[in-house]
Amino acid sequence: MKTIPVHGQVREEACTIMVVDEDEAMRALLTDALQENNCRVVESHDGNEALNALKRVKPQVIVTDLKIPDGGYPYLRLLKASSPESSIVVMTAHGDSQSKAKALEHGATRYFEKPLHIKDLKSFICQICLINPCGNIS
Repeated sequence: MKTIPVHGQVREEACTIMVVDEDEAMRALLTDALQENNCRVVESHDGNEALNALKRVKPQVIVTDLKIPDGGYPYLRLLKASSPESSIVVMTAHGDSQSKAKALEHGATRYFEKPLHIKDLKSFICQICLINPCGNIS
């Protein structure tokens, strides 16, 4: 694991997470929340940028909005093919059962409806990344 400096101390990095969302405020919110758990967060603003980033980094978890530029269900399939070991977490405002089933069929591991409850997302990521203790997940 990579180590990162934190307030004059060095600690091990627990997990690498990619956050993909065209909304800069949402990316910043997620990045801040996930870094609290000592995770490395890589940000992308659209599907193409995320797929290109996967050539350089292999995150344990990819958190992505479904309705982003160059996104959608084919994008989920490409994410899974490009990083098969990554868990893909879809977050979307389109929270019907058909959309959820389709996202899961196309490679998503988990599906969260917006408005997103950060505590639930962080709890899931703690399980995937085996972060113990999970830290402040509230």
